[in-house]
Amino acid sequence: MQVVEKPAEGLRRAFSVVLPAAELAARKEARLAELGRQLRLPGFRPGKVPPKIVAQRYGQAVMSEVLERSLDDAARRVVADHGLKPAARPRVDIVNWSEGADLEFTLDIEVLPEITIPELSEIAVEKLVATASEEEVARRLEEIARRHRRSEPIEEARPAAVGDLLVVDFVGRINGKPFKGGTASDFEIEVGGTGFIPGFTEGLVGLAPGETKEIVVTFPEGYPAAELAGKEATFTVTAKALRRALPPAVDDELAKKHGFETLEAMREAVRNAIQREYDQLSRLRLKRAVLDALAERAAFPVPEGMVEAEFGGIWQRVEQEMKEGRLDEADRGKDEATLKAEYRAIAERRVRLGLLLAEIGRANNLSVSQDELRRAVMAEASRYPGQERKVVEFFQQNPEAVERLRAPIFEDKVIDFVVALAKVTERTVEPAELARDPDAPADAPAAGAAAG
Repeated sequence: MQVVEKPAEGLRRAFSVVLPAAELAARKEARLAELGRQLRLPGFRPGKVPPKIVAQRYGQAVMSEVLERSLDDAARRVVADHGLKPAARPRVDIVNWSEGADLEFTLDIEVLPEITIPELSEIAVEKLVATASEEEVARRLEEIARRHRRSEPIEEARPAAVGDLLVVDFVGRINGKPFKGGTASDFEIEVGGTGFIPGFTEGLVGLAPGETKEIVVTFPEGYPAAELAGKEATFTVTAKALRRALPPAVDDELAKKHGFETLEAMREAVRNAIQREYDQLSRLRLKRAVLDALAERAAFPVPEGMVEAEFGGIWQRVEQEMKEGRLDEADRGKDEATLKAEYRAIAERRVRLGLLLAEIGRANNLSVSQDELRRAVMAEASRYPGQERKVVEFFQQNPEAVERLRAPIFEDKVIDFVVALAKVTERTVEPAELARDPDAPADAPAAGAAAG
């Protein structure tokens, strides 16, 4: 095999390769001989088919097989002989070949960069922490009580007012046709309350039991059901009963309804649940800070093929969101060129950080054990009550799905390793600051349930 290396361009390595015709012919003859020993054809004893007949029948297919294997073998030999670490499968382009002639082709290989791990002990990050307050615990308990509050009939014959509970049947239609999720019976709605399409509960004001009314509303642009977003719908609502909500009681009876012996036990459980939310947010903010710090110290080039693959996945999602009208608020109004440039930068950052985290893990012998993977599979299965066995079987039959579980576990291990070496200072903050997007303006509202 003759190999000539071309001048390198960044992370790309190119080679011109020639495989001698004699080597290809020898491989072809060896494969035909092997095939002849296995063939069973009418009129011939097993393994005694004449080589000429084997060549006539299978020569072309065998030659194609030989070419494919020879190209793969040659690529592996070039990679090994030159000590390369390919970032993806080498690209092979045949330059010249005909039966009985040398095989000339080129190899285009994008390699992984040389990665220098930064001094992790010099990384300084801030860990934001928050504590569940008694006020927040009380608010959560009141929310639980409100969701499970009792109601009583309103005996007075009158139309519904804001704050009343109206029991209704309704059918929603778009362009005259009912749509999925737009029909309900004996549905109790707080008149003028929240949690529905804007204008729906407000339209119930003045409706008395026994009356029917049509309410026209428009689904918000960002409505979760993309097929309904931005569309106008007409709801035919029939009122059946009028009730009033009784004041929610935060007491031992409420606790017992939720499986606790006392209110104090329920209070402690709620406090722990809130604290877990805060701790998770704290972890996410710390992880973001560590990744930002690593990104600042990662100056090596990244394989363009890996960036393109990552960008392709991101852009496919963005296009789908644009099609469904679910594009993030921050992205609305931007032209396609701007969006592509921004998301390509995100793709490059992800690839660079992924390579750096992988190198930190490799250099420090960090890995994901089979026990950790099994626990991850069981945790995933627990998300589907009643179908746990099917989920486990799916992972057993699809190793690539297990690998998708491995990646976040490995990433968290590397982050923990970096945090253990970095200079971490803690700062106690209000839950709203902990929940705020670090990229959002300082006066932007916080996101997340824990913002309270």
